[in-house]
Amino acid sequence: DISLTEVNSFSPSVPISPSSMINQYKFEDGPELRDLFITVDDPESHITAIETFITYRVVTKTTRGEFDSSEYEVRRRYQDFLWLKSKLEEAHPTLIIPPLPEKFIMRGMVERFSDEFIETRRKALHKFLNRIADHPTLTFNEDFKIFLTAQAWELSSHKKQGPGLLSRMGQTVRAVASSVRGAVKNRPEMFTEMNNYMETFSQKINILDKIAHRIYKEERDYFNEMKEYGPIHTLWSASEDDIADSLKGIASCIERCCRATERRMAGLSEHLLPILHEYVLYSEILMGVLKRRDQIQGELDSKVDALANKKELFSEEIEKLEDKVERANNALKADWDRWKQNMHWDMRSTFTNVAENNLRYYEE
Repeated sequence: DISLTEVNSFSPSVPISPSSMINQYKFEDGPELRDLFITVDDPESHITAIETFITYRVVTKTTRGEFDSSEYEVRRRYQDFLWLKSKLEEAHPTLIIPPLPEKFIMRGMVERFSDEFIETRRKALHKFLNRIADHPTLTFNEDFKIFLTAQAWELSSHKKQGPGLLSRMGQTVRAVASSVRGAVKNRPEMFTEMNNYMETFSQKINILDKIAHRIYKEERDYFNEMKEYGPIHTLWSASEDDIADSLKGIASCIERCCRATERRMAGLSEHLLPILHEYVLYSEILMGVLKRRDQIQGELDSKVDALANKKELFSEEIEKLEDKVERANNALKADWDRWKQNMHWDMRSTFTNVAENNLRYYEE
């Protein structure tokens, strides 16, 4: 679970890329400075006879040799980001793909297509792409490159080249067959520990997410009520000459408290709530990654059982499956350590930020 000991023992000297310092760190796996910079901005509304949607400008600057140009500018809608995420999951089933904001985010806090909703989503999409760019493997994915560089019609054409219906059905059948096979017999202890960690983490982060939303709602209600009292005391002072100065002083004090509370709410909505909810989504992603790893392990186990029962089976197939399991395990191990370091950094910096905001608030 998330513990203060773990958080405090995490060394900030490890080169990670938290959202607040994006584009300023080196890759974990190499000495070279960052060579891929991505910005998501300039949201634009589109209204058609069928639907209303928002597109965002994605600007990419790079010095990588595999790119034909050093700078690209494309427009993407939310569905395009969903496509990229699904392609990354398909190509790297045991890597931890960063979460996307849900279709409707910050439940009950903002209306769809309001300025606040659009800005919240823009920040989340910006973080999504930069987390991929920071990843030592995902950053070189071909679909990621196409997403960043292809014009709208080119991307649409590329999307149509995805796996056919029969191929997708086959993948679904295999996934279902693996999921109903039961517990994996030969799961390494490390992955059992990961699974237990994520179950506890999921419970705690969901509780934190709910508490944070409740605190924000209570702060907002308090702020809305307090806003009414300043003008009331100002009006009251006009009819009470003897205590007019005192009433005006109270009105001024209430006004300062309102401004301080508003800044505190902004800190919660901009820093605490998005980070907590991002890790709620991460917990779901991690559970899915662990399940896919188990499916690969289960496929190997079933072949080994078949061989033990002297059914017709080539040893080459088992060797291929053993190699597949080993690659899946190694990919997840490396990504797990990387994810935990990022998570510890994000949690520590987020709660430190909240504490500092609270100190400033009470001092004011």
